[in-house]
Amino acid sequence: MAKILVIGASRGIGKAVSEEAAARGHEVRAMSRSGAVTRRRDDRIEGFSGNALKAADMERALEGIDTVVQALGVEASLKMITEPVTLFSEATRVLLPAMEKTGVGRLVAVTGFGAGDCASSVNLLQRLPFRALLGRAYDDKTIQETLIEGSDLDWLIVRPGVLTNGPKSNCYRVLSEPAEWRNGIVSRADVADFIVSQLDNDRLGRKKPVIIRLPL
Repeated sequence: MAKILVIGASRGIGKAVSEEAAARGHEVRAMSRSGAVTRRRDDRIEGFSGNALKAADMERALEGIDTVVQALGVEASLKMITEPVTLFSEATRVLLPAMEKTGVGRLVAVTGFGAGDCASSVNLLQRLPFRALLGRAYDDKTIQETLIEGSDLDWLIVRPGVLTNGPKSNCYRVLSEPAEWRNGIVSRADVADFIVSQLDNDRLGRKKPVIIRLPL
């Protein structure tokens, strides 16, 4: 079983990954600013209070860890549309040298459909609203992906489609080849299920799958 650091564990995919990994017997260090976690009887989730933009916090969080799941998010707000978004790239610029320094070699990073080289797979009808609402965030996610791809880590970049709070379906689609990439709807629980299912693999494989359940 793995010892996992989940960055951005207070909500969304990060929280779902923490709970799914613990349910499957992994040990989880759940990092967020508050460090608050839902208590479990098995005590497999350790709350950790820290700032993903501070190197000292990241180095402390990485002690004894073998796999990192980076699942950062930004609040949906007018600022996300009108002001630069830099959280994803800045946090990654802190994380990568901290992982190198502490000898942690495996990273799963959650970005999204439309980041990096799958941006061209956003269809014409979706492209204008996508760029208007999410363009700044996804430009930064593209930088995040570029930084990770340029590292020596064993990495997996996970690109979910439009996220919902629905239950785990066990019938989502993993689109691994560029010719397959398309947008769709998928629950956070399904994305967490996919991520945790990869943790027991000997290698993450430096892949960039798109995860959807229902195509759009």
